[in-house]
Amino acid sequence: MHNPEKMKVLVVEDNPNDVTIIKRAMRKSDLKCELYFAQDGEEALDSLAQKGEFEDTPRPDLILLDINLPKINGLEVLAKIKGDERLRRIPVIVLTISEREEDMVKAYDSGAASFMTKPVDSKDHNVRIAQVRPDLACRIGRRLGRR
Repeated sequence: MHNPEKMKVLVVEDNPNDVTIIKRAMRKSDLKCELYFAQDGEEALDSLAQKGEFEDTPRPDLILLDINLPKINGLEVLAKIKGDERLRRIPVIVLTISEREEDMVKAYDSGAASFMTKPVDSKDHNVRIAQVRPDLACRIGRRLGRR
């Protein structure tokens, strides 16, 4: 059962080490989040459609999406999200190990709200979330001001 007080975040990542880093970054933040996970592009789309094993997964408030995914790559998933009337307003932060400008341009052209290079740093992570979810900026700003 999900908690309506917490921001629901769908993390689409196939690398278990990156999942651990993302979990750690979220724990270090002041954000109250419930994390949901998909390991590939197909699972991400099933989760968003609440199909099969994901039928009880709530609609996320934010999506953290790796570009390099098995089955369906992240940019294809992003295009499907942004092409769906029910999902297109969900902010998507694209995660990648690539620092190539062309990947960043493709992500933004496809509708990404932000772009982060892995590994995810907890401070940068908080700033990016504040950029795409201004309603959370005050809480994050207080946390960053203490550092």
